[in-house]
Amino acid sequence: MKTLAAQVITPEDLLKHWQGHRALTRRVIELFPEKDFFEFSIGGMRPFAKLADELLAIAVPGLKGIVTKETKAFAEESDKLVFKAQYLEKWDEATAEINKYWEKLSIEDFNETFNLFGQYEFPVIQNILYFIDNEVHHRGQGYVYLRALNIEPPFFWER
Repeated sequence: MKTLAAQVITPEDLLKHWQGHRALTRRVIELFPEKDFFEFSIGGMRPFAKLADELLAIAVPGLKGIVTKETKAFAEESDKLVFKAQYLEKWDEATAEINKYWEKLSIEDFNETFNLFGQYEFPVIQNILYFIDNEVHHRGQGYVYLRALNIEPPFFWER
């Protein structure tokens, strides 16, 4: 019989936390001027559109893999999005898909080991925390870009 590790946060609260971060990242995307979303860069970092491509390629495909127990290699979207509005639409679609797949997770799943994208073999909870940490990291880059463009980013605690 498997035993569960002590629970610090409920799955519902973890999803709310993640979706709060996603809502904040969406607001960051909205603030970018169209051209700068695709082109602006500092110090060799990727433009925010490329960072958004990565975030979209991780969240739903990663969570879907966890739920279906299918290990697929990491691949950024093959669709070439050319307008910021397309990113916002994809972001909203991904948010709904995350909610759909989240409902299929059991409390026991969080302690199971999963080989995310065939590269990262960790307990599911660690993979999910990586999704959130990676998004926060890249959103921080977006904050630097917005400030360099003289645009006030949203307060990071307004999730």
